[in-house]
Amino acid sequence: MNLFTDIRSLVLESLTALQARGDLPEGLVFDSVTVEPPRDPAHGDMATNAAMVLAKPAGMKPRDIAEALAALLIEDPRIDSAEVAGPGFLNLRLAEAIWGEIVTAALHEGTGYGRSVMGEGTRVNVEYVSANPTGPLHVGHTRGAVFGDALAELLAYAGYGVTREYYINDGGAQVDVLARSVYLRYLEAHGREVEFADGTYPGDYLIETGAALKDRVGDAYVDQPEEVWLQDIRSFATEAMMDLIREDLALLNVQMDVFYSEKSLYGTGRIEEAIETLRAKGLIYRGVLEPPKGKMPEDWEPREQTLFKSTEHGDDVDRPIAKSDGAWTYFAPDIAYHYDKVSRGFDQLIDVFGADHGGYVKRMKAAVSALSDDRVPLDIKLCQLVKLFKNGEPFKMSKRAGTFIMLRDVVEQVGADVTRFVMLTRKNDAPLDFDFDKVLEQSRENPVFYVQYAHARICSALRKAEAAGIACGDADLLATPTSVTHPSELAVARKLAEWPRQVEIAARTHEPHRIAFYLYELASDLHALYNRGNEETQLRFVQEDAPQVSQSKLALARAVTVVISAGLGILGVTPAKEMR
Repeated sequence: MNLFTDIRSLVLESLTALQARGDLPEGLVFDSVTVEPPRDPAHGDMATNAAMVLAKPAGMKPRDIAEALAALLIEDPRIDSAEVAGPGFLNLRLAEAIWGEIVTAALHEGTGYGRSVMGEGTRVNVEYVSANPTGPLHVGHTRGAVFGDALAELLAYAGYGVTREYYINDGGAQVDVLARSVYLRYLEAHGREVEFADGTYPGDYLIETGAALKDRVGDAYVDQPEEVWLQDIRSFATEAMMDLIREDLALLNVQMDVFYSEKSLYGTGRIEEAIETLRAKGLIYRGVLEPPKGKMPEDWEPREQTLFKSTEHGDDVDRPIAKSDGAWTYFAPDIAYHYDKVSRGFDQLIDVFGADHGGYVKRMKAAVSALSDDRVPLDIKLCQLVKLFKNGEPFKMSKRAGTFIMLRDVVEQVGADVTRFVMLTRKNDAPLDFDFDKVLEQSRENPVFYVQYAHARICSALRKAEAAGIACGDADLLATPTSVTHPSELAVARKLAEWPRQVEIAARTHEPHRIAFYLYELASDLHALYNRGNEETQLRFVQEDAPQVSQSKLALARAVTVVISAGLGILGVTPAKEMR
């Protein structure tokens, strides 16, 4: 049941009826007509902008359209009143019975309440994390991992066919640096004194990898030149780091469908195939780029290169895909990788990157636009930095990684559920402060606690009712008519009615943080109702001398747990049945 969709359909049917009887001209487009919660709940349950957006194309006054529309809408039994406000907004109040139907729908559909078919099976590839395989994940990767995973689950909940993908950057020079760093740890395992030069990775996490390499090859690589061991140690070290990364992802309950190796693009003709596809479209040429804007690099000189004409697909400048010596730039394998995604038949692509990839957005979008003939949209989501605090001060936890704080350190401190929820309490492109004291605080100021407490509070009420002999299984609650009349109860029911709409908005905009915000608002309404029961006993969920009244109250509360469970499921958080 999607109440907002249902009432919007009623509005559109009424507009069509007005056209049929000549009160509105033919040929109007209703795409911009919305039905939304009013900004001020005192104005009603819903509001539509129909008269405002149709007035100009219809050549009519907004109030005239609104009054004609109101007269038709009021004939529907779901509409209790339709009032024209201001220049032509139309505020709607729904019949009281609707709110009981919302509760019934939530109980009947369970966590399927709010699921959407909006995606209609559209195939979406969501690539996220994709950290270089040079060490365990750090706190900066954590936000992208949580955001990408929640977005993927949100899209699946909205009816999309989702593939979760990790791109292993194992084709570049950074993996050579990893191999050299592991070689130093390998020498250490043989009792040698070593020195980590600038550019190598000094983190302790490579000690075990060096020892494991010793166990595998013995002293075969000791005192051997780099050409003897580099390729073998590259592969060995990359796999060892990917094992660490998979362990880190598991700590966050992140499961990937595909791990795609950049290295698999080299020497297989895949890069060449992608570039030839662009060449066939007249988008590859030899040329010289303009000098960089701003301060001129000392080593810059005009050189002829192989360029991708990305400006024809929205980029600011054309981009080099091969250097003057013919070697591929880093952009070429990225083009080939995205060409592979397009070739796999995905209808939409989403990349989740760190904030330092801002300059990458236009060129990659241009490449996908060109490769797919504008058929496959690419959305790139940038996740801003996370700053850690404790006792109000910037917090540094671990140096085991050498120069960065590891994901597992954060999860060990506060748990996966708290980590995931807090990472979604800000929009992805806004900086996020992660305060270890606040995220464990038991107060309204801590959103993860506040939402979990609402769920646990209801679970406690259901246990109390069961102990009092009140039947409170879902079948029992569904068998009892639900009455929702008090303003505090109506606030909860109205918020429950918004859930399907919020799912579709969040999925359409690729903004899973909206789910976290919504859950906090729903929890706030639930807590307000619960606290009101301390003063007005008729609002209490459990009234031992009135079993049927209790069942009606508990049905509303149970519907809240259904939606909280669904929402937390999208965020990858386990609902709490009790608070300790």
